[in-house]
Amino acid sequence: MTFAVVGTPGDRRPALFAAACRSSGLPEPRLIAWTDVLRGAEIVLRPGDLLRVDSPGEDPEADALLRGPGEPARVGGGARWHRTFTAALGRLPAAASAAGARLLGDVGEIAVMFDKRLAHARLQAAGVPVPPALPQVDGYAALRSRMDEAGERRVFVKPAHCSSASGVVALQTASGPGGRRVKAVTSAFMAGDGVFNSLRVRTYETEDEVAALIDALAPDGLHVERWLPKATVGGRVFDLRVVVIGGEPTHAVVRTSRHPMTNLHLGGARGDLAAVQRALGENGWQRALDVCARAATCFPGSLMVGVDLLLGQGMRRLAVCEVNAFGDLLPGLTGFPGGPAEGLDTYTAQIRAALRTRAALPVCTT
Repeated sequence: MTFAVVGTPGDRRPALFAAACRSSGLPEPRLIAWTDVLRGAEIVLRPGDLLRVDSPGEDPEADALLRGPGEPARVGGGARWHRTFTAALGRLPAAASAAGARLLGDVGEIAVMFDKRLAHARLQAAGVPVPPALPQVDGYAALRSRMDEAGERRVFVKPAHCSSASGVVALQTASGPGGRRVKAVTSAFMAGDGVFNSLRVRTYETEDEVAALIDALAPDGLHVERWLPKATVGGRVFDLRVVVIGGEPTHAVVRTSRHPMTNLHLGGARGDLAAVQRALGENGWQRALDVCARAATCFPGSLMVGVDLLLGQGMRRLAVCEVNAFGDLLPGLTGFPGGPAEGLDTYTAQIRAALRTRAALPVCTT
């Protein structure tokens, strides 16, 4: 059996997956560069290949093909990125069918997971707990109007197609004798006529600054949802990234932070999973895993789904705040004791699951 991977040369993800193949006694997976797929080059597969779709990564060339030329650190171009990305994904089923290969992830589901509005709606329709969403907005004035109508004072404003918290704004508002007050926490910053990413989270507290930022993000589409205060562990807020493989939660990492965004590249740190499990208790921990499994069942054609689970203050309320098609980049993390991925990293666990379910995989997904 052989694997092929659509990915980016030099990116950690295909390198870690290749290492997992070698440790499993399998041939080195063949890498199909995202830049070739995006340019329309022939997708060469072999009979029996299992085709894994991985992230385009942080390749400047792929980024330019996806959303047009420009500074890779800029925020924006998400709508074009999504159109180009989904069009490229759409080429894979035909190539797999023609070669007699099999896809490990449904391309339509990947496209939905990269649209926060569609993913939220799918989860909500299935009864999965999610933060309440506001109606669509096209700028700061509409956002404030929608917040007033809903009685919301704290929201997360997310570009519809962002990843890694790019352009995400945690917004608080208040009104008092001194007038309207705002506070926005984000890793984005304005420079000239554009918005750019930073590894430093910053705070804006003037309405002009916040309005300019939201208005600059709005053309690519926004998803706005209620800001549910997170539980704390060790004096830091946290959430969970839970990896679900073959419908079963197998790995989890606690992401802690001193600010609203818990992404590890923004200064977040891995927390103590055992402490969270103790705080939840056996029943609470199982309930958390069950919610993640229910979220993954909304994407039945995806071998792996990364679920970001928010635990509210007091650890009683649960809500899925994100689903991730490429949420398995968790180096050094092994599966739950007693589970099917015990002692295995996320990539090796997927290889084992693919071997178990190979016969059930469709030759082509649509």
